[in-house]
Amino acid sequence: MTKAYWIAHVSIDDPDAYAEYRRANAAAFAAHGARFLVRGGPQQVVEGQLRPRCVVLEFPSLQAAQECYRSPEYQRAKALRDPVSDADLVIVEGWPGDD
Repeated sequence: MTKAYWIAHVSIDDPDAYAEYRRANAAAFAAHGARFLVRGGPQQVVEGQLRPRCVVLEFPSLQAAQECYRSPEYQRAKALRDPVSDADLVIVEGWPGDD
């Protein structure tokens, strides 16, 4: 089965409130088999413009990634994130040869 990824670029206005989102999203991610590959470490933008924080999560399948985003657990967490940050998020299916 081909894996899938959430790739997010985030600007955070209130780090303390954003920490609440991080705590709240853990249940949804665990329930859908997500694994962090990148979680806001140092980055160097070499082309274009991106937000200051980059996050990459790996899911076991495209279906799991999509279901996680639509899940009530994640939507509750997202409601905590929305007022304190701006994000660009894409769900993308991985390359079949990488399994």
